[in-house]
Amino acid sequence: MNGGKTKIIAAFAAVYILWGSTYLAIRFAIETLPPFLMSGVRFVIAGGLLFGFMAMKGEKCPTSRQWRSTVIIGGLLLLGGNGGVVYAEERGVASGLTALLVATVPIWMALLDWKSRGRLNPGAWVSAGLALGFAGVALLVLQNGVVAVHIDPVGLASLVAASVAWAYGSIWARTADLPRSSLQTTGMQLLMGGLWLCIAGLLKGEAAHVEAAEWSLRSVGAFFYLIFFGSIIGYSAYVYILKMSTPAKAGTYAYINPAIAVFLGWALAGEKVTGVTILAAMIIIFSVALITIRPREAPARE
Repeated sequence: MNGGKTKIIAAFAAVYILWGSTYLAIRFAIETLPPFLMSGVRFVIAGGLLFGFMAMKGEKCPTSRQWRSTVIIGGLLLLGGNGGVVYAEERGVASGLTALLVATVPIWMALLDWKSRGRLNPGAWVSAGLALGFAGVALLVLQNGVVAVHIDPVGLASLVAASVAWAYGSIWARTADLPRSSLQTTGMQLLMGGLWLCIAGLLKGEAAHVEAAEWSLRSVGAFFYLIFFGSIIGYSAYVYILKMSTPAKAGTYAYINPAIAVFLGWALAGEKVTGVTILAAMIIIFSVALITIRPREAPARE
């Protein structure tokens, strides 16, 4: 097995497994830490470490245009994507359920990617995947025709917005002017996204509620786990995948993340898992599979 294939396999493994655990880590972290400031500081620290490391290695200084690209990408992926997840969990949406709803990201990626190509229709496989995916989400959040009582409607809307932002940011990043180094790009995106989240936290008034004496060991431990495993390792791997693969393949982490998140939420946090949850999860994951591993379509006739 050559080095390039080994790296891409390791990157997928990191995104599949480590990101699946971050949903529960976020829940533990925001038990006593301010949500947006926690996320912002987490990304700023991780981004600063990566960017500083690459600078020490003599990596070429990024251009102003490359910094501008990372400001946009960091805003979409981290403020929009991660911020929406943190806000939903702050409002009480269970970590496993959050992961299942975020599993729709590949669906949005396929839909946005199709729209950006100016095609008249997404094709039979994608259409079936979209229909099944949204049916699975409906099954997950609806009971007797109304939003389930254990799902906060605002938190649900936040997760939908977060999924769209992450999908759009992932697609936009593929054609943006970015440094050749994946690690340098990661550091810049984490820094910019972290600053966006810190600004959001300050505007939200979280600074007035920072009480270090109230921080629990579990929250602090989860915070450092998120820095090193969720951000430095996991996010670096995702940026590398986006650079070396396609948006559809990059989105396949949604197959594994929900299962890990639901299991950890059940095992470590006592989150309820019902038969309906499992059925909806299977439908969502199958819909993502239909979209991302669909047969190659014949080129359209002129």
